Amino acid sequence: MTALTGWTNFFVIVGSSAGALIGLQFVVITLVAGMPRVQKQPQAGSAYATPTIVHFAAVLLLSAALSAPWSSPKAPAVIWGLVGLVGMAYSAITAGRLRTHVYSPVFEDWMFHAILPFVAYAILAASAWEAQPHPYGAMFAVATALLLLLFVGIHNAWDAVTYHVFVKGVGEQDQN
Repeated sequence: MTALTGWTNFFVIVGSSAGALIGLQFVVITLVAGMPRVQKQPQAGSAYATPTIVHFAAVLLLSAALSAPWSSPKAPAVIWGLVGLVGMAYSAITAGRLRTHVYSPVFEDWMFHAILPFVAYAILAASAWEAQPHPYGAMFAVATALLLLLFVGIHNAWDAVTYHVFVKGVGEQDQN
């Protein structure tokens, strides 16, 4: 019995949720595609929308990889460690993008678009080092990181939708 035994249902649920939320993001982007664009904020998508898809994709990828019948946690730990390191770098890039456009991010933006994703990916990277000596604890750390990324993605997707509906939608009606 390995440390991965017993986690299949968790990864199926979390991975399915991430996959469904990726699909919903595509639906939302399609629905708001007809709205007028603000030319002063071309990089807003790379700072807000794209990272949400990346976080959901990371959850989906790791859920699928960790659902495979591994004989030990060594190989999957390499995978989740690499995802963690790449995700930390991507979170740093996203934080830089938050600073470079007209909209001034508030604390909540920094928390959910930069800090929490970085923490989740750091947990993945750190737990990969602990997979060999403490495999059961490492699996709980991975689960924590995936749930954090999933909930960050849900928050960010909701934030984007409400912005388009209640802020941009109201502003467009006022202009007519």
